[in-house]
Amino acid sequence: MSSVETSSGLGGVDWLVIVFYLLAVIGLGVWLGRGQRNTRDYFLGGRDLPWWGVALSILATETSALTFIGVPAIVYAGDLGFMQIVLGYAVGRVILAVVMVPYYFRNEIYSPYALLGRAFGTSAQKLGAVFFLVAGTLGAGVRVFVTCIPLQLMLGWSVTEAIFLFVGLSLVYTWFGGIKAVVWTDALQFVLLLAGGLFALFYLPTLIDGGWSGALGQAEVAGKLAWLNFDFTLAAPFNFWMGIVGAVVFVLFTHGIDQLVAQRVLACRGVADGRRALVFCAVSIVPMMLLFLFVGVFLWVHYQHAPIPIEIPENSTGKKQTDFVFPIFMLAEAPVGIKGLLFVGIFAAAMSSVSSALSALASVSTMDLGLVGKQKDEAAGLRVSRWATVFWGWMLVVVAFLSREITSVMNAAFSLVGLTSGALLGGIVLSIVSNRGAAWPVVAGMIASLIGMIWVHSTGAVHWPWYTLIGAGILFLVSVPLLLLAKPKPEVEA
Repeated sequence: MSSVETSSGLGGVDWLVIVFYLLAVIGLGVWLGRGQRNTRDYFLGGRDLPWWGVALSILATETSALTFIGVPAIVYAGDLGFMQIVLGYAVGRVILAVVMVPYYFRNEIYSPYALLGRAFGTSAQKLGAVFFLVAGTLGAGVRVFVTCIPLQLMLGWSVTEAIFLFVGLSLVYTWFGGIKAVVWTDALQFVLLLAGGLFALFYLPTLIDGGWSGALGQAEVAGKLAWLNFDFTLAAPFNFWMGIVGAVVFVLFTHGIDQLVAQRVLACRGVADGRRALVFCAVSIVPMMLLFLFVGVFLWVHYQHAPIPIEIPENSTGKKQTDFVFPIFMLAEAPVGIKGLLFVGIFAAAMSSVSSALSALASVSTMDLGLVGKQKDEAAGLRVSRWATVFWGWMLVVVAFLSREITSVMNAAFSLVGLTSGALLGGIVLSIVSNRGAAWPVVAGMIASLIGMIWVHSTGAVHWPWYTLIGAGILFLVSVPLLLLAKPKPEVEA
């Protein structure tokens, strides 16, 4: 990456807003950690969190720094085609609310991968957990990197310094507060994220001749408002079939199987509340994504007539890193005071993603891999869980540092998660359909799916919205015949 130009665009009021926010979030997280006794409190919040708080937390996690920075960048470099994927997101959430949520509450489980253990034995559960840990760390690490973009612009810091700051701040309140701190700080951060996006949406047209109508007119002439594409292709660009098929299946993983979201649903008070949370997310995701897509449209129009105040960096291949566009605008052109609030919006999105990842990774590594086991000493289990959180914080730092050459963080994060998402989704589907079975056919299918998806990704011929569907298809092709041939004797039940 080329060196990033710095700017003294933040005033004293902006810094005051940022520092106050960071201290408030950390203080809230520490305060919420009071009275925790065991891993159930730490990872499930005692299963006593209200559905609306869980819903806002889920929205904050999925509307992460990837959305705040990455979605406007997609439109800046292209058009509104990503909306086709968003519509699939909404449909997938409704399907999950109806079909999947009841399985979460039939037994006391800490992650969906426990369903693999109940159906096929501990080896299937542990392999599912490892798959999530690898893909979850890679995807979350990319999200951490995108958070560093505004810090590079603001302070001229190195990538490493910025990464340590964000992971360290998020680690403090996640260590003390567990999932309860994650949910309630996420809910607060979602409000700030939304406020930052709304300000940009209404402020940008004031900088453009003709205001809203003028900006939309210029965007339409340039093809920036095009969004519906019925041409079927497995490769880019986004198209209707990617959304209505690929994205729906992808959401069945991200919101039904991926511990980042599933952990929040498991913390609800029951099936009805879990369903309410997911349906609320389904209704909310379309306007949220439209908000940031149109921020990208207005940014593009604005910079057709005004010089970009800070040069957009290039990666080592010479490609412009358009993810810098929105942070550049915020730093150089937003009003004093509001500038601080906009950066707080990015920090909120980023810390939400990091804390959610830390909690999910720690939960799966301790509970599904058996690091805590069935210890009678609840305090010892809680200590192990907290130190696991620290370990995954270090892993996110490493991955984030390695992500600095990425051109589009949005596509990179989803592609990495997609390498294992099909295997995990397919395995969970089999565990629901087949109450009992031998573990090795499922294990073989998951490994075959991973190998197949690594090859698919290496060809560059398939876009990430199809990854989950293809990966699940590979697992079914391998595992189903083997399950029919194998003796139905599961290993020791998890």
